[in-house]
Amino acid sequence: MSEHMHVLLDEMAVRRALTRIAHEILEKNKGVGNCILIGIRTRGIYLAQRVAERIKEIEGVPVPVGEIDITSYRDDRVKVKSVDNVPGGGKLDIQNKKVILVDDVLFTGRTVRAALDALIDLGRPEMIQLAVLVDRGHRELPIRPDYVGKNVPTSKLEKIGVHLTEVDDADQVVIIQQRGNEA
Repeated sequence: MSEHMHVLLDEMAVRRALTRIAHEILEKNKGVGNCILIGIRTRGIYLAQRVAERIKEIEGVPVPVGEIDITSYRDDRVKVKSVDNVPGGGKLDIQNKKVILVDDVLFTGRTVRAALDALIDLGRPEMIQLAVLVDRGHRELPIRPDYVGKNVPTSKLEKIGVHLTEVDDADQVVIIQQRGNEA
């Protein structure tokens, strides 16, 4: 199977998308009082940290950031229930908080569903919102993001690759067009 890659978002476009998401979070929530950002491992946590940095630059107010490992909640993968405070490693209290889940790509919705299950096991937030860098469509579950960096209609023969400097030494979003059998 051959692949062709095209850059959808370069470093500046990723930065602009995260800044826009930060502004939208501030606007929708009338600030960030009682808010917490929780990134879904792996890349979601780095995106959550970046959004929190933008919010602090804009409002001058820090936002707690946590990460969640949803591995044991996936219904389509091999089976660690935790929300960890970043970088301290302690647990974050989500009870009666506005939780903003952050992930890199929204596709079928199964990752987000697993994150919702994990969060509900940890407490009862006041509300849960969803922020994603890329929404590529093809939902299998009725899940809709509140904040989107970029909508990218895709075919099932395409994949979205999110590369972040913290993991991949570059900031960019690419679309990989696979030629061959349906993925």
